[in-house]
Amino acid sequence: MAAPTTRLFFCLRRQERRLISWRRLWGSFRASFSSSSSSLRRELSPGGMRERAGRDPGLFWGSLAREELLWEAPHHTDCQWDFARGTARWFLGGRLNVAVNCLDRHAQHSPDRVALIWEKDEPGTEEKVTYRELLDMTCRLANTLKKNGIKKGDRVAIYMPVSPLAVAAMLACARIGVVHTVVFAGFSAESLAGRINDSECKAVITCNQGLRGGRIIELKKTVDEAVKKCPSIKRVFVAQRTTSKIHMRSHDVLLEEEMAKVSSICPPEIMDSEDMLFMLYTSGSTGKPKGIVHTQAGYLLYAAITHKHVFDLKQDDIFGCVADIGWITGHSYVVYGPLCNGCTTVLFESTPVYPDPGRYWETVERLKINQFYCAPTALRLLLKYGDEYVKKYDRSSLTILGSVGEPINHEAWQWFYDVVGDGRCTVVDTWWQTETGGICIAPRPSEKEAEIIPAIAMRPFYGINPVLMDEKGNILEGGDVSGALCIAQPWPGMARTIYGDHQRFIEAYFKTYPGYYFTGDSAYRTKEGYYQITGRMDDVLNISGHRLGTAEIEDAMDEHPAVPETAVISYPHDIKGEVAFAFIVLKEHTAHPEVVTKELREIVASKIAKYAVPDHVLVVKRLPKTRSGKIMRRLLRRIVTGGVNDMGDITTLDDPSVIAEILDAFENYKAKHPTF
Repeated sequence: MAAPTTRLFFCLRRQERRLISWRRLWGSFRASFSSSSSSLRRELSPGGMRERAGRDPGLFWGSLAREELLWEAPHHTDCQWDFARGTARWFLGGRLNVAVNCLDRHAQHSPDRVALIWEKDEPGTEEKVTYRELLDMTCRLANTLKKNGIKKGDRVAIYMPVSPLAVAAMLACARIGVVHTVVFAGFSAESLAGRINDSECKAVITCNQGLRGGRIIELKKTVDEAVKKCPSIKRVFVAQRTTSKIHMRSHDVLLEEEMAKVSSICPPEIMDSEDMLFMLYTSGSTGKPKGIVHTQAGYLLYAAITHKHVFDLKQDDIFGCVADIGWITGHSYVVYGPLCNGCTTVLFESTPVYPDPGRYWETVERLKINQFYCAPTALRLLLKYGDEYVKKYDRSSLTILGSVGEPINHEAWQWFYDVVGDGRCTVVDTWWQTETGGICIAPRPSEKEAEIIPAIAMRPFYGINPVLMDEKGNILEGGDVSGALCIAQPWPGMARTIYGDHQRFIEAYFKTYPGYYFTGDSAYRTKEGYYQITGRMDDVLNISGHRLGTAEIEDAMDEHPAVPETAVISYPHDIKGEVAFAFIVLKEHTAHPEVVTKELREIVASKIAKYAVPDHVLVVKRLPKTRSGKIMRRLLRRIVTGGVNDMGDITTLDDPSVIAEILDAFENYKAKHPTF
């Protein structure tokens, strides 16, 4: 008994010395603050914080890391970076565990505080999970993984609906040093298999079924089909979401049953700051989806700090982000950011229109949500139903409304502000990416009286230094200019690489504008210095907030034996923001083009996901190509968006007569589809 008692004594003495140190520091702070302090107030204001981060990002974030995170060993170097090589490393020498930062420290001080509110598919059936309970669940799941041979450095795929067990699966991986890759539980078996094989996953964690909008989703069947093509898979852990019987296979493990057999204590694996935490697949303009890699300390700090400051978080707030955990928004602002900050986060399993279009607002009233974060797609859908579904519910608990996933249009912004927020809630239109790890541009944080301009992201977050570039790679100075949006210096939350292909990472983000991170987006800077995101610059669709490369859809459609060539572009949509418009060339003498079109839609749904299915499929004789054979998709966009009188430079087009051909086919298509 002597040794533990001695350790406890020294631990308490260390805490006492730390407390005395903090009291002295606070006394010094108060004295300096009361004596002089307009300059100090300025330093601590959002504007002052922005200036400090801009002057010395390493010092700024290094100080925050020491204050905000719980470390096993402190870091010795704030940051090392070289954008020419596509590298940025933060908090070198530091060692910690992400799960400890998200769970243990809160479970120790406030064990009965609610960590998760699971808003299940059926309204009024929510479940609450405390920090103590979530820690128990996470440790049991982690021990189950270890018992089945999963160890530090292994990769595990998570294919689950939004639920406490899915959050525990992510944190269990983090606890034992396993890299998780969450795959949206709506992707097809082929898409799941592709991600498993690329990341060389050793196991999959899934459920027998999922529930969404009153529908049953056969998750286990999809996993069974996928793992037939995945030789690296050794175990499939299956949780029971519904009462449906699970058809077990030789490598299957009943998750809850095994969790009940293991200890609720799991010592955390201490990780280096730059060890991999997770990878998440995102679509590019060319090639297969990219496994974006995020690491431990930098990602966690950035998710937590942006969450705290953009949403003006208070300790007892109930934060409601309705994103799926299969996307980066779910990672950063459903799981890691809120839990690191010790608040209560909502897990939304359903849809905005189930059982009716008032679902969001009924949930706000019942759960007393303070911050509500959703996609413009959902808002555009809901405003079509009018105001009555909003106004029948009490939304007085709301203080901040957030928008994420794509630029929000003015009509949706105004409705969000006037109707949902009753003209009293701050609306934060946030811009960021899977690759950035967290919010980079948003109206807040700022001084409370500072203006917010509708439908503009506006202000760079602390340490984010955006620049606009022209077509020749020159920096555009001043206001009232548009250009390619780049970022000039590193920030802790930025992705470190593409798994297994760092050269592709360099080419995608650092080659176009050497010395800068290229976002792939275009932006407009106002005379006042505010930023408005104007859209993608490459061939990436944003369908209902889901990024999808046109190349993925084309690759799937090209597999049809009657289709030698396809070209997919984006087309504006009132609700979804963008949809896919496909141009297809059929082989000669192909009978029944309408049957081929139907089969193409089925292929895309099977190989990618239902949301990726093109809304429009137009049969053409040939596609516009340059003399070198490259398809000129911008010309196709001009045709379908009414810009035929301004086709731009077509000197490289192999045969200009193809434009009249396609335009004629398009006019016939419109005549047959009056609602187009």
